[in-house]
Amino acid sequence: MEFNPFQKRFRKGKRRVALVYPNRYVGGIANIGLQLLYAKINEFAHCERFYSDVFDGLRSLESGSRLNEFEIAMFSLHYEKDYFKALEIIKRSGFRGIKIAGGPCVMENPRPLMPFFDAFFIGEAEDRVEEIIEARSVEELSDIDGIFTGKEEKVKRVFCRIEKHIEDEIIGEGAYGKCFLIEIGRGCVRRCSFCLVRQIYFPPRWRNLEDFPEIRGVNKVALIAPSPTDHPQFKDILQKFVERGFEISPSSLRADAVDEELVEILKAGKVKTLTLAPETSSPKLSEFLKKEISFEDLRNAVEISAKAFEKLKLYYLIGIPGELEEDVKKIVEDVVFLKKFIQRVEISVNPLVPKPHTPLQWIPFAKIPELKRKISLLFEECKKHGIEVSLPNLREFVIQSILARGDESLSEMVAGNRNYREYLHFLKGYRLEEALPWDFIDHGYKKSKLLSEFLELVEILDKSYKSMGDKIFRGR
Repeated sequence: MEFNPFQKRFRKGKRRVALVYPNRYVGGIANIGLQLLYAKINEFAHCERFYSDVFDGLRSLESGSRLNEFEIAMFSLHYEKDYFKALEIIKRSGFRGIKIAGGPCVMENPRPLMPFFDAFFIGEAEDRVEEIIEARSVEELSDIDGIFTGKEEKVKRVFCRIEKHIEDEIIGEGAYGKCFLIEIGRGCVRRCSFCLVRQIYFPPRWRNLEDFPEIRGVNKVALIAPSPTDHPQFKDILQKFVERGFEISPSSLRADAVDEELVEILKAGKVKTLTLAPETSSPKLSEFLKKEISFEDLRNAVEISAKAFEKLKLYYLIGIPGELEEDVKKIVEDVVFLKKFIQRVEISVNPLVPKPHTPLQWIPFAKIPELKRKISLLFEECKKHGIEVSLPNLREFVIQSILARGDESLSEMVAGNRNYREYLHFLKGYRLEEALPWDFIDHGYKKSKLLSEFLELVEILDKSYKSMGDKIFRGR
């Protein structure tokens, strides 16, 4: 059961808007962006939600209404694999209204989805909701900032000021449990070379203590931001909620921000798991990723936290350019050492996906046989040392990379007419001089500056691995 402060009966004259999350309810209800959109849409129209595991995405959660009874369907795409379910929902529902897609994947590269949607919204939509809903045709939509219909040569990403937090939310059992979601910040001050967030949510913006609402009816808050410990008032925010008797659940923390004071606040807020993202155990690969986290930072954070948490969760990447098997083995060596302080350790390992709009957009996805060897090595080593490990489904990451880096030709794959193996060429790197499928999106950065950063990263590998950087980047 959930508490929905916005749910009301449909009134004649209001437009019916379907907000579609083509993935599971547990993820959708824990998404602050969807919560905000739902609240905003209901100010101007009648909105109902659709999830892939609720009536198979064909009927709404609120009333069980069919999707084809709505005038507008707004799809929020957060993962490339959701493209297939989104298209299935469109086909099976027989929806004939206006179809708009938005979300991080659309801000990244909507080209593979071009035949299936009438328009795409590039950016943060909350300030444009009323305009979008009032549009009666694709032609009217095309006049709205941030809308891309395929006819425009360029589209500039829309970003919003974040001020007062929404007062009400739907409370349901989501990924953080039953809680109130608090977006403390948007965007990120860090410049990690592999991260899409640094570009598509730029500039970084913070909410102040006075911007948060009074929370009633739930005893837990989830604090949402790409890097919450960078918030200048992070400890004060945590302390405020702890003093009011709330359990707290922050996003993953930076190891270099963990100190005794923070650990005490987290413990008082009933946090059970310390979650950190070192990404790699190699200092030089960390430099390449611009992560700026050392093993010393990691060790200090875990040692300080030894008596406060039941579990340590760590996120790592493999398939980083210049990565050797020794670097992969070092992940397990480091984790074995950290188990001295917190006995229960889980690591989550995924291959690096070179995302559009990042300095790594020109590099190839790692060679699949090498990734398979590294995954097998991690499995055996973790099993030997009693380490919980979540390893990737490599096929899913191959498909994710293809969809993230491809063009309109991929629509045949999304439609199920062609096998993903026919598109493996999109795993290769792009030449520095060639046009990229996503170049039409203006996220506010200069491509020349991104290229300069990329070439600096090449030099890091050249110095660290002799000719390795040249082999990976210039010898494609």
